[in-house]
Amino acid sequence: MTKQKAKLTIGDKVFEFPILDGTVGPSVIDIRSLYAQTGLFTYDPGFTSTAACDSSITYIDGDKGELLYRGYPIDQLADDSHFLEVCFLLLYGNLPNASELEEFETRVTRHTMMHEQMHQLYHGFRRDAHPMAIVCGVVGAMAAFYHDSTDISDPEQREIASIRMIAKMPTIAANAYKYSIGQPFVYPRNDLNYAENFLHMCFSVPTEDYKIDPILSKAMDRIFTLHADHEQNASTSTVRLAGSSDANPFACIAAGVACLWGPAHGGANEAALNMLREIGTVDNIPEYVARAKDKNDPFRLMGFGHRVYKSYDPRAKVMQESAKEVLELMGVSNNPTLQVARELEKIALEDPYFVERKLYPNVDFYSGIILNAIGFPTSMFTAIFALSRTVGWIAQWKEMIGDKQKKIGRPRQLYDGSTYRDYVAIDKR
Repeated sequence: MTKQKAKLTIGDKVFEFPILDGTVGPSVIDIRSLYAQTGLFTYDPGFTSTAACDSSITYIDGDKGELLYRGYPIDQLADDSHFLEVCFLLLYGNLPNASELEEFETRVTRHTMMHEQMHQLYHGFRRDAHPMAIVCGVVGAMAAFYHDSTDISDPEQREIASIRMIAKMPTIAANAYKYSIGQPFVYPRNDLNYAENFLHMCFSVPTEDYKIDPILSKAMDRIFTLHADHEQNASTSTVRLAGSSDANPFACIAAGVACLWGPAHGGANEAALNMLREIGTVDNIPEYVARAKDKNDPFRLMGFGHRVYKSYDPRAKVMQESAKEVLELMGVSNNPTLQVARELEKIALEDPYFVERKLYPNVDFYSGIILNAIGFPTSMFTAIFALSRTVGWIAQWKEMIGDKQKKIGRPRQLYDGSTYRDYVAIDKR
């Protein structure tokens, strides 16, 4: 905290509020006493200028195009680390040593199986149910199966719930995919790593061996890593708000899944791929680029630019490399959608209109391309996003539970409805 104060003048009265400093990033004005001192609230729709908590997990500098997990830049983690090591980092604050990592990986690996009765839940959904509907329901239902890890006042139970969700989310998501295509569920294998196991559960069938290509498993691991956390976004804030009521951890993560399902949040990579399919062929790109530049045309290029990043999305730089590797492996010659993606990327990186407006391809653009090339339908994109983000939600939830300043979330409002009026009997209206 600095000794500096912010002064607010209302009429002939001056009120002072402390200014708080973090380790990096903008300072904040502490307005917790605003209502008590002035009788006024702040008005900030979308919370674009409001910090609802203090956190030491993730830092974003949108102007620099920088994303740090516990201080480590995302590109270094994506290149030199792997997802479960990143999970350890987000949960516990530091990179593990060799024995810590081995112990953590073993704990996660041995919790990947679901309670057998949970399989019956899937059969209660229509065969064409969206995978996110299934994932949201099954995650919430975990509280009905794992009663020994719902007491949030017990640190050990919080830890067990955290490991269970990280371990079982790939199984939950893979089962949702298998159910949607009418194939039998595939059990996890302890001899595979996290990304390999997910691909195995999604694409293997009992009738033949499934060989996991290391390029695909590496790309999958990077997608998990790059989406693991992203500061106080909509779904993370939802998890924190649900958790502020002392709801059980499974309910809190299910709330995050529900929020992520929104097309304005987790559905962006699906929207980007749908746009590529709408364009259809490379020959149609000039027409759609012209429409994107036309202010009077409602068409927008999805997967370009970012609300937070005012320069290149640092996650996109990493995903670009994986996209090239995957496309070379899978081939694009017979896939017009991927041909459109490659040509549109080239235009966006060279066309002055896009460069001047910093409308660079973002992580959603590349992740959608990769997931499509691997073989996932667009309906699975957001479920994979939820799988990736689970560890970030859990880390944020655990941090909030341990915060001595924790209070139940209760935003205020600017009321503009009717003033007081008496009830009128129906025969006199």
